Amino acid sequence: MKRYILNRIIRSIISIFIVVSIVITMIFTLIPRTKILDNDQSYRKLSGDNKTTYRMSIYQRLGYLDFKRISEICADSDNPSACAVNGSAAQEAALKTFEEKDYIVEYLRNGTPYVYHDYTVPELILHFWGNMIKFDHSNKIQDPNNPDLERKYYLGKDENNVPAIMCSGCEYKYQLYFGHGFPFIHQHFVRLNFGISYPVKSGVETLAVISEGQGSQVSKLQTFPTGLQQESPLNQVTAKYKSNIDHLDQTRFTDHYADCSSYFESPSMINTSYIFGLLSLVIAYALGLPAGMGMARNKGGIWDKIGVALINFLIALPSLALIFFVRQIGGIVFKLPDKFPILGFKSIKSYVAPVLILSLLSIPGLMTWTRRYMIDQSNSDYVKFAKAKGLSQREIFTKHILKNAIIPIVNGIPGSIILCISGAFITESAFAIPGMGKMLPDSITKMNNNMVITLTFLFATLSIFSVLLGDLLMTVVDPRIQLSEKKRGE
Repeated sequence: MKRYILNRIIRSIISIFIVVSIVITMIFTLIPRTKILDNDQSYRKLSGDNKTTYRMSIYQRLGYLDFKRISEICADSDNPSACAVNGSAAQEAALKTFEEKDYIVEYLRNGTPYVYHDYTVPELILHFWGNMIKFDHSNKIQDPNNPDLERKYYLGKDENNVPAIMCSGCEYKYQLYFGHGFPFIHQHFVRLNFGISYPVKSGVETLAVISEGQGSQVSKLQTFPTGLQQESPLNQVTAKYKSNIDHLDQTRFTDHYADCSSYFESPSMINTSYIFGLLSLVIAYALGLPAGMGMARNKGGIWDKIGVALINFLIALPSLALIFFVRQIGGIVFKLPDKFPILGFKSIKSYVAPVLILSLLSIPGLMTWTRRYMIDQSNSDYVKFAKAKGLSQREIFTKHILKNAIIPIVNGIPGSIILCISGAFITESAFAIPGMGKMLPDSITKMNNNMVITLTFLFATLSIFSVLLGDLLMTVVDPRIQLSEKKRGE
């Protein structure tokens, strides 16, 4: 079993690598990179050399190329000051060095040169995977303005007096801390890096865009390292090193770790989709499984016919028509909001219609497959043997048929739970729910390449590993199932 799981994990990692690498290749080679600037208002306002420099900087930040200004070109020159003079021999020598490294030399309108190297497809892929995992350590921060920065790990406490492993010299002050929401154990030793979002929420890391809270900031009474007690939205356990601290930072913090994210009133996009997805999943299984079982037990009866008719109706009904119908009935009869932001996260009425719709979309499939699996099992030889032994119909269904028929259903449970975070595009769009459902199509429309790659990696990873978890869960439900391959002769 251990060898089987290890092989599955290795194959899963290879599959993720291939899928994401294909997406990277498509994005960076098939889509003209000039289009990513179409939605950048700052770029439109620039002109001349500033516009050229800004464009090349954006291309570099997004991973298209390696761009170097004159200061970087002359950094390794024997005479940097002479190299900075346009047309000088030192400058020509420095430019020739970069040309030999396959860099392209171009000039601004004022005659100042710059160089850039367009990444090839292998370089694009290596650049992405090589920078995906970042490690934090005590030598991470190199600040010329703070040469005496102490470098050490130590045991401290957060603002709630909960013990935490802290660091001086790392990018993040709190390396390991507890509480502060699920999963209640948090770390900054290792983190995934998929680049920045652009042009939407420009400069913010893509994972932060989908995982941080939304809405207005929420302040709470806090005690800062200086002893100051103040209402503030700052989340101190996210403190990052800040080179230039202002007077307000000095009143709160005793060191340069003053760059903190904030608390928000609403859940993140991931959590929002997960809330709706999980609620609808619970309702779908609570209704779909018993309904399918009841239809199987009364095959050909009145309840089975009603169930089949309901399944056919819900499957044939277009999703948009179902959304419109439920939204109209909910608004007219039950006074439910037709848009989620009207009442927001704090009102239970905001959840009723979307959760009901998502449940109704899942219930027909669960009813169909539960009914089918149970009917298939009821025709098996062991059922006939159980009847011959005198077992009642109820005992046969609950102790024998259900146990075997539920195995394929169990296989899909981990995937259904894990993939709740992907959201439902149509439902979230119709109700203006700030979840994950619209993220991928919106990112494609806005040319937010790094966000597209991030979501591809996230969805591919969750999908592939949810299949493995489903297989493992089957072995728990039925120990007779063996996933490992048998050797010849066994």
